[in-house]
Amino acid sequence: MNTTLNIEINKTKVSKLPQTNFDDLKFGQTISDHMFVADFENGEWGNFRIEPYAPLQLNPANATLHYGQSVFEGMKAYKNENGEALIFRADANQKRLNESAKRMCIPEVPEQLFMDGLTQLLEVDKDWIPNKPGCSLYIRPFVFATDDYLGIRPSEKYKFMIFTCPVGNYYSKPVSVKVECQYTRAAEGGTGFAKAAGNYAGSLYPALQAQKQGYDQLLWTDGKSHQHIEESGTMNVMFMINASLITAPTTTGTILKGITRDSVLTLAREMGVKVEERFLRVTELEDALRSGTLVEAFGTGTAATIAHIAKIHINGNDYELPQKDSSAFSNIILETLDGIKYGKLEDKHNWIIKI
Repeated sequence: MNTTLNIEINKTKVSKLPQTNFDDLKFGQTISDHMFVADFENGEWGNFRIEPYAPLQLNPANATLHYGQSVFEGMKAYKNENGEALIFRADANQKRLNESAKRMCIPEVPEQLFMDGLTQLLEVDKDWIPNKPGCSLYIRPFVFATDDYLGIRPSEKYKFMIFTCPVGNYYSKPVSVKVECQYTRAAEGGTGFAKAAGNYAGSLYPALQAQKQGYDQLLWTDGKSHQHIEESGTMNVMFMINASLITAPTTTGTILKGITRDSVLTLAREMGVKVEERFLRVTELEDALRSGTLVEAFGTGTAATIAHIAKIHINGNDYELPQKDSSAFSNIILETLDGIKYGKLEDKHNWIIKI
């Protein structure tokens, strides 16, 4: 990619890289050396820079702290066998960031700004991309309001930032989930489709209650009837019942349009798998668990890629799912996606950007 933006680069004098243990990477706890920053003022983006990762200085009246005007994305970069950096579907993340921004009255981030900032940052911090199987560089772009004003209105100033974290596997084992029929993640007409910070804050309490009961995540249901499965924790969720792959549609505005979700569905259709984008009723899921027609269930997302589900709790009952071998669809799709991401398989869909 030809870089045309004038980005000022100020590299750190002392890298944290030599002190980083890449054999013990806890998700989101190890931050790379640099960050990209851009400011929105007077109706335009400017002041593009890459600088050492450091804390921000915020006024206590900062609009985001009070009114939550903030959106973010998550994606990953990988290294192939030649040591080249590969980014998976960054263009899709850029488009989704702007869909979220529009809903939250945040100015859109132009594609050139997003991609030039991202690629130059990764060129500077390329050595932070792990070269171990199962490891990658997690990338966090985000935008937040920077007005120092307590009146309730859209901010007039914003920051767009990107920083990165070397990470290992998000889940070390298959997860257990509980169907949530009291609390609601999102409602029609709300912000469920956006990666808005407040969506995640509102999900923490119900998730914590489930964790106290011994479950890793929730299976969220719709806010009207609590009869239809929507998402799983911070992931889209899919169910293989008999020979059909079933996942909730994204047409209601309550469900995030997952990029991993879209990738899985694209590959599934190419493999000849029957795909049904429809809501699965809680009663239908329970019947499939009882009858054994639920072949497998898994979450899809950037952090975990594929998160196998080992146990589902419905209406006071736990249902164990059998462990899956390499022939299971979820494992085949995971191997295929990883093959594309690490440059081992042909990228037929132009999902990879090589730096």
